[in-house]
Amino acid sequence: MVHISISIDRPPETVYAFAANPQNLPRWAAGLARSEVLRDGDAWVAEAPFGRVKIRFAPHNAFGVMDHEVELANGEVVQNPMRVVANGSGSELIFTLLRQPQMSDAQFAADTQAVEEDLQSLKHLLESESLR
Repeated sequence: MVHISISIDRPPETVYAFAANPQNLPRWAAGLARSEVLRDGDAWVAEAPFGRVKIRFAPHNAFGVMDHEVELANGEVVQNPMRVVANGSGSELIFTLLRQPQMSDAQFAADTQAVEEDLQSLKHLLESESLR
């Protein structure tokens, strides 16, 4: 397991509102959603780099919890704890990447890098003038 965090110069409410909206995933989470994210019952469906996935987020809450599970095409479910907390006038977004039992060191390193890149994309997008 590894905790990946990034500081974002936006209030936690803003970060949460944007990042917790599954329809925004294609704008910043290339490692998870390469396509439009569509509602399917209690889940959201997207095309990920590794195939079609179903995503289920924690219910909307006032605590910045954006935990979500990703159901892979083979039925395997991957848990993804994620939080946004206040950090001065900005935010800290923390993603806990859980190493899956079958992952090699190289696969886990690549997964870690993909999450880091996605969080950098989120930071850039939220800090851009167009969203202020």
